[in-house]
Amino acid sequence: MTVADTHPTTVLASFGELATKSREVRGKMTRRLRDNVAALLDARGVDATVEREWARIVVHPADPADTDRAARVTADAMGVVWARPVVHRPARLDAIRETLAALARDASPVDTYAVRATRAGEADEHDFSSRDVEREAGSAVGDATDATVDLDAPDRTYYAEVRDGDAYLAATSYEGPGGLPLGTQAPLVALVSGGHDSPVAAYEMMRRGAPIVPVYVDLGVYGGPDHEARAVATVGRLAEYAPNFDCRVHVVPGGPLAETLVESVADTRMLSWRRALLRIAETVAEREGAVGIVTGEALGQKSSQTAANLAATDAAVDLPVHRPLIAWDKPDVLERARAIGTHEDSSVPVGCERLDPPFPETGATLEAVEAAEPDDFLDRAAAAVDDRRLVDPESL
Repeated sequence: MTVADTHPTTVLASFGELATKSREVRGKMTRRLRDNVAALLDARGVDATVEREWARIVVHPADPADTDRAARVTADAMGVVWARPVVHRPARLDAIRETLAALARDASPVDTYAVRATRAGEADEHDFSSRDVEREAGSAVGDATDATVDLDAPDRTYYAEVRDGDAYLAATSYEGPGGLPLGTQAPLVALVSGGHDSPVAAYEMMRRGAPIVPVYVDLGVYGGPDHEARAVATVGRLAEYAPNFDCRVHVVPGGPLAETLVESVADTRMLSWRRALLRIAETVAEREGAVGIVTGEALGQKSSQTAANLAATDAAVDLPVHRPLIAWDKPDVLERARAIGTHEDSSVPVGCERLDPPFPETGATLEAVEAAEPDDFLDRAAAAVDDRRLVDPESL
């Protein structure tokens, strides 16, 4: 068997949670996933066809040399659990054994390995079990290399998926984000500041199937000259996961609101600012058909994010406020930011700290916050949306 014989020509992708849905819902979601994978491949310059087959998404690159890249791109799609560049063989134990041994010889050396096999189809379709595949193919891989078996933490795992008359064999697997296909939930407004937390929060809701409507509120003189550019840049990173969705940033002028707070509100200033952001987000949501708001807040991370203060800020809006990072530690947020590509663009102060009062309130009541705000403050926040402008991340 030659190297060419073991060159992967197909990508197999698995989806997880949506497989538990009813047949009708699963059909709609897998069609959406197929379309999203196709859009990702097209946006990143990979010519391929995408199909739904049984419980998998199958990608056929026009050029076999693009198979590994196609697998990496497919693994970026929300809803995908893993994507593998695979060699397609008849579902015969000898063919599986020989192909996996050849894949092992062609791959870079490792010290330890494992073989994982799954099998599906009619009971009498195959004269072997998944255990037979793992034992026989595992022995063949060991004979072809100097590696030893390690079923707990192998340096490399070889995969054999057998379904009916076909076997799909791989020496590489790329982990996907899991969750649900983007577009299977209603849109949400995502407040983005340019910091680390908000783009990660937006990504997490995208991972659950919700497209985002990004909103950035300009701080005016209380922001920095690069803050908007950094915020838009982080959205641009998120847009790379959603090329078939509108990710233009709604930039709303908030400088006059910030100036009002500095002039008239003391200890609860940051709570009123957060309330203004939420009211702006709700107003955009009403105009864009979104059904909720996403923020990057975590419980207790800042003075404005204590349990009491979050209750006071949420009272400014009727829409639900989703905080996917509510119990995350900061190192976990930074790790995810690096993984999704937003960390570098977010590594700049976002400016809100310049609004902080000397002694911020950590246990506010709604009554105290409302009493300190100018009477028309939230109405002015909603009206600021009239002067928003749309910024395309691709324009940077």
